[in-house]
Amino acid sequence: MKEGLYVGQSKQMTVEVTEEMVAQFNGEVIHPVYSTASMVYHMEWVSRQLLIPYLEQDEEGMGAAVSVEHIAPSGVGTTIHLEATVIEVSKRELLTKVYVTNEHGRIGKGKVKQVVLPKEVIQEKVRIATK
Repeated sequence: MKEGLYVGQSKQMTVEVTEEMVAQFNGEVIHPVYSTASMVYHMEWVSRQLLIPYLEQDEEGMGAAVSVEHIAPSGVGTTIHLEATVIEVSKRELLTKVYVTNEHGRIGKGKVKQVVLPKEVIQEKVRIATK
């Protein structure tokens, strides 16, 4: 991983909650609000955006862990703001804390861990997993 990523560095992202992001299982809407699964996706995405500029050409990031607390609902059409901040960084790992808010306040928080591996190592892991 390239030098320069530091503890305290942050990245923000804003998304609007759509029908596709609501809590649903097997096509059945359970609650017409922002789902925990969508929150995890966006937490990983904003955290990955911190990592991307620091990857070497032969490296790739891979999700390793996510912890999340989904504190409050947010309806379709609301705007969600995410902020990921680096809390630990090494040559092969990045750990971020992520806060998720809407116009009413905090709706979620958590941590995202990514590992940095050579692309060929990840390709081999994928090959084995898809046999």
